[in-house]
Amino acid sequence: MHIQRPLISTIQALNHWPRFRLRLFFEGIAVGTISGSIISFFRWALEYTTHWRETIYDMLPNAGIIANLIWFLVLLLAAFLLYSISQYEPMASGSGIPQVKGVILGRIRMRWLRILWVKLIGGIVGIGLGLSLGREGPSIQIGAVTAQGLSRLLGRLRMEERYLITAGASAGLAAAFNAPLAGVMFALEELHRNFSGVVLVPAMMAALMATIVSRIAFGSASIFHFGSLPPFPMNYLWLIVVLSIINGMAGNIFNKGLLGVRSFYELPVFFHPYIKIAFALVTAGVLGYCLPQVLGGGNELINHLSEMPLSISLFGLLLVGKFLFTLISYGCGVPGGFFLPMLVIGALTGGVLGIVFIELNLIPAIYLSDIIVISMAAFFAASVQAPVTGTILIMEMTSSYDHLLVLCIASMVALVSARLCKGEPIYDSLLYRLPEFKKTNIPDNERRNVVELTVESGSSVDGKSVGSISWPVHTVLVDIKRGDKQILPDQEVHLRAGDYIYLLTDHIGAAENVRNMVEQQMYNNYKN
Repeated sequence: MHIQRPLISTIQALNHWPRFRLRLFFEGIAVGTISGSIISFFRWALEYTTHWRETIYDMLPNAGIIANLIWFLVLLLAAFLLYSISQYEPMASGSGIPQVKGVILGRIRMRWLRILWVKLIGGIVGIGLGLSLGREGPSIQIGAVTAQGLSRLLGRLRMEERYLITAGASAGLAAAFNAPLAGVMFALEELHRNFSGVVLVPAMMAALMATIVSRIAFGSASIFHFGSLPPFPMNYLWLIVVLSIINGMAGNIFNKGLLGVRSFYELPVFFHPYIKIAFALVTAGVLGYCLPQVLGGGNELINHLSEMPLSISLFGLLLVGKFLFTLISYGCGVPGGFFLPMLVIGALTGGVLGIVFIELNLIPAIYLSDIIVISMAAFFAASVQAPVTGTILIMEMTSSYDHLLVLCIASMVALVSARLCKGEPIYDSLLYRLPEFKKTNIPDNERRNVVELTVESGSSVDGKSVGSISWPVHTVLVDIKRGDKQILPDQEVHLRAGDYIYLLTDHIGAAENVRNMVEQQMYNNYKN
């Protein structure tokens, strides 16, 4: 196999590991600062347009028929704008998280500058006009492409670029939700699926710097405001188990809805992509009159849940409305994620179940807010199947640090419930459906790369010598790292669980085969 100069540079970086990690430390700071600034502007623009939209819907009922028709004309023109930019850069459509996962896996390419401005404009217009989409998916992709742009400007290696993209994604979530730990954990648990120090350091620094920038702009208050949540009594823990089992099934229904809404938009009436977007925006316009609470991401709706009357019909209406409108909004294909709407649906599910528990005299009404918060973590864990991220995220977003134990229990029970129902992680399912992922049309001169993998306990290579392993063709083992030690990949060296191995490959199929061999437990669980 002929080794090109960039790969020689990559191997040299592996041989100078402490210097390489120190460079990633400072690059993580740069990524977090730049990403945090861009995403803070994105947050500000969304808050401004949301306030502007709410003011308009307050005025429209008394503004006369001409003003109302003009407003719907504005929605149709906005639909044309969203259609145009989505056609210009399809990789900016939707959440953006599956695309980032594909880039980290080496299966997809992103044109960073085009995606950056299309994601910003599309997210501001679509979410600002009321589509039930969240800022977190766009923020994660914005952070990732910002990191990619910095990597390209600095002429960094492709292996290093993937680390920086992970760091940018971490910064994106941290800045969007003012949750640095959740940003790091999401990047490691869901995106990179690697907890090595070389991934952790830039991701942590990027998340911290992005959070600092975000807090300078918006303050340090948590995203969700529930006041002082009372400690949850352990004698009601069995209710949390029931709640989490139901959320596990509800999360599967939500995932199936997101994956199945494509069939709805394949109806003959949606014969052109513009009609899909126009339908979603006109639906938002109608809901602005009769059910404005379901418009936008929904964080303000969560903040007011504890103040609403304990009415199953009210909570149920909001739940059904938010669920259906989120499917309509996401399915039309404009830039915007479902991360925040998913949390809102989880909160409303918890609200409905909490009211049922209260009316059955199973729990006092004072614990309704606790149930709503716990339900968000459970619903997230069921849909995304990243329980650690869900626990930390909800804990940071609600400042409910005393609820760590019950949040962990709820997330794990919901995860087990979802898997027993044969649910799959939503972002993996969406990734496998991407046309770009299926094509894998990466040029030959960009396929040759060094891939970092972690040897999992119980995998087919754990405990075996390098020479006894049947490595796929097009693959060469170039380095092994065990803790702080660097081990030359001699034929007699035995791999151990926890080793980080670096392989040179020029074939996507070979990379996937090695990934299955080395990280067998992790990846087989997701693909079965």
